[in-house]
Amino acid sequence: MAVHNYDVVVIGTGPAGESAAINAAKHGKRVAIVDKQVQVGGNCTHWGTIPSKALRHQVKQIMAFNTNRMFRDIGEPRWFSFPKVMERSRGTIDKQVEMRTTFYARNRIDLYHGVARFKDEHTIVVRDRQEGMEELVAKKIVIATGSRPYRPADINFRHPRIYCSDTILSLSHTPRTLVIFGAGVIGCEYASIFSGLGVKVDLINNRDSLLSFLDDEISDALSYHLRKHGVLIRHNEDYASVEGNESGVVVHLKSGKKIRADAFLWANGRTGNTDSLGLENIGLEANGRGQLSVDEQYRTALPHVYAAGDVIGWPSLASAAYDQGLNSCNELLDKDYRFVSNVPTGIYTIPEISSFGLNERELTEAKVPYEVGKAFFKDTARAQITGDIVGMLKILFHQDTLEILGIHCFGDQASEILHIGQAIMQQEGDANTVKYFINTTFNYPTMAEAYRVAAQNGLNRVF
Repeated sequence: MAVHNYDVVVIGTGPAGESAAINAAKHGKRVAIVDKQVQVGGNCTHWGTIPSKALRHQVKQIMAFNTNRMFRDIGEPRWFSFPKVMERSRGTIDKQVEMRTTFYARNRIDLYHGVARFKDEHTIVVRDRQEGMEELVAKKIVIATGSRPYRPADINFRHPRIYCSDTILSLSHTPRTLVIFGAGVIGCEYASIFSGLGVKVDLINNRDSLLSFLDDEISDALSYHLRKHGVLIRHNEDYASVEGNESGVVVHLKSGKKIRADAFLWANGRTGNTDSLGLENIGLEANGRGQLSVDEQYRTALPHVYAAGDVIGWPSLASAAYDQGLNSCNELLDKDYRFVSNVPTGIYTIPEISSFGLNERELTEAKVPYEVGKAFFKDTARAQITGDIVGMLKILFHQDTLEILGIHCFGDQASEILHIGQAIMQQEGDANTVKYFINTTFNYPTMAEAYRVAAQNGLNRVF
């Protein structure tokens, strides 16, 4: 068995692992990175963020074509199968893999493909698909193995009509009806994607509202537009059993209801990828969801072993994972670091949602005197030009100091629009004020102009 010595070994090539490895390499460390897949990119590139968002973009284009009056001169509305749309989306995955593979070569990072397992506190054994093994000895180790869909034992995921959010990407047909259990971010995103393809969707939510961490007005808007596209939302429901047969799936709910559909998608919860790491060999233990606990320097109970990304839990976002990996590596390099806590929310439903800061419910509970400024996209020239008139921008600010306390956006390009407000909110002292949007000239016509409209709307209420 070959033995290799490194300054840093990173396990996982998703956003957290990639940023940690490249950061270490750029600071003169000898680095190796390990991934169990034959291609780099981790779950983000192959199963999660990239394929689902590429798929969403294709569906959004189809919806735009089918609803644009100008295209009626060309012909009738067109419908596309799920496999056809997914095939088109795979081009993005290939480009991501090629680009990220180049990153490792350019930074002279040794790449190992295989399952990594701790032999001791400084030694990792990598077993490849041909049962070949190599030992990597490292001074510092970063665990960035990501997560996978949680699969309850009482549901038969081997059945050809029962899927999780990973296996749904290999769906070989377009179901006429689909039941999605779990109305979190992933469930809502897939509900909007499949309804955009003309699939009748039942969305089962075990809570009393959609995405309750959002501003109530934004959550209500999401519910309205999902229903408008044919999604039937069932709140406060839980499953009793899921039965698959040759013709479809029957979902039995604890309330006594039965729902039949062509296919079933489980989208409720995720589990950290720690079960194959051999954590027992180094005295570490994951929690019940397979996640590792870390301190504010991303160190586990072993000071030379770090963890970042989905494997440590909240917020389980690719954007946060990249920053977590970067900062975990900064700490082990004895450089300035930060604990990633202020993270914008990006939800890629159709239309999409993004937010940063506090919502109205939180401010009211905290007894903070705030005011609201709104801009509806239907009233902006750019949205009228593009036809993307659904949505709004909402600014929450302090009544007395005019400090911006929260930005909430629903509509096309919401996750892009939000960054302007986020940048102002991150400024210190008097630089964070809603007056910035009044005193700054925005290009016209643009979606960013909504900030000026919302600021004027809110300031009109201040006395």
